[in-house]
Amino acid sequence: MPVGRDGWFEAARPIRVDGGIRARSKRGSIGEQWWSRRFVDLLELVCDAGRLQRGRAYARRGQVLDLDLGPGLVKARVQGSRTEPYDVSVRITAYGADEWAELTGALGARAVHRAKLLAGEMPPEIEDVFEQCGLPLFPGERGLDMECSCPDWGFPCKHLSAVLYLLAEAFDEDPFLVLAWRGMARDALLDALRHTGGRADGKDGGRPALLDVADVPFAERVGDFYESGASPARLGPPADPGSPSDLLLRALDPPPVKARHIPLLDLLRPAYRAFAVEDDA
Repeated sequence: MPVGRDGWFEAARPIRVDGGIRARSKRGSIGEQWWSRRFVDLLELVCDAGRLQRGRAYARRGQVLDLDLGPGLVKARVQGSRTEPYDVSVRITAYGADEWAELTGALGARAVHRAKLLAGEMPPEIEDVFEQCGLPLFPGERGLDMECSCPDWGFPCKHLSAVLYLLAEAFDEDPFLVLAWRGMARDALLDALRHTGGRADGKDGGRPALLDVADVPFAERVGDFYESGASPARLGPPADPGSPSDLLLRALDPPPVKARHIPLLDLLRPAYRAFAVEDDA
């Protein structure tokens, strides 16, 4: 077995693969969105730079045959210079039902975060919510348990590095994979947020939902009838300028109302967008 600069590993060129998973990035760094860059920054902080460079080359060459992500575990096969592909696994802690109940309650209690997640976006502040619950979103320096069946004693080897970079690109395409790796699938999370409705703990005994307003007779509300039923504290910080104008419509469950056989939301969205254009003018 040839010995390379990194130790005991196969120095020969890898067997060419047809139909492997190729990284979209052709040069430079991998990862475009903030969540995938956050993951790549962690890798480049704790992993050997030389192996990461060779891992990027493997990822761009399509040496990774498959990639499967589930709660707490990513599995892959990587073709090296041997006939049989190497088996790769990357593990992190997947949070349980009680931990996710706390997280969804905390996310649901923040109106803007909840609305963005329901709209398919990943707000940068979500990482702070996880930290406040004592449950990190991204693994720390010792939060990754990685294995490869190759003979390279270096850590991580280029096969692991290739899988990690392709994982970052998968996060680019679907940010909810970050949460699925921690144990909460996209559909389950969004369903939990819809039912949380802004409660602090995700349960019926929590504080009132964001849009819950007491039903008070009009005669008792003459003086403040047109004021908001929700306090500024419950509303949380204002949406950032980059938020879509119809963010609220995306967050709320669509009403079963139609006008001329057209769903009400389909009629309201153009109006919301028109108002935003007028505000910018």
